[in-house]
Amino acid sequence: MTVQAVLKSQYHASLSMLRNAIDACPPALWTDASYVNQFWHVAYHTLFYTDLYLQPSESAFVPWEHHRPEYNFFKSESIVPYSVDEIRAYCERCDEKVDSAVDRLDLTAAESGFSWYKMSKLEHQFVNLRHLQHHTGQLAERIRQATGRGIDWVGGSAGRRS
Repeated sequence: MTVQAVLKSQYHASLSMLRNAIDACPPALWTDASYVNQFWHVAYHTLFYTDLYLQPSESAFVPWEHHRPEYNFFKSESIVPYSVDEIRAYCERCDEKVDSAVDRLDLTAAESGFSWYKMSKLEHQFVNLRHLQHHTGQLAERIRQATGRGIDWVGGSAGRRS
């Protein structure tokens, strides 16, 4: 199995787990203001950076057509939440882009393509996957606390939804 195939498998699995969390989120938890960063905002932030860092460089990035400026950052001021359907659609869009995006990456490049990440492109992809899973884990724990149920583990692309 190639490094590209492994990355694709793990991106698909990780995005499937995030989608499971989005689907399992009770309506009241979606915008629960008792959290510093509401559920929807963590999900959007996670997808935005997954999408961004799947690109060869910052200049190659084309934001999602529904992106709202600054929404990728965690800020304290009031902002209008994305709906569950919007976030689910963005998750699907990211998942659909994984294979072609990974195929375009030069995983042997010494630079990440992002000035604020001083590391190789391959290491940067591992950082991106860790970021995706970090926030997915946070959201899964919120769901467990609110409902008593977790989300399903997806180990690789074999468990991917079609």
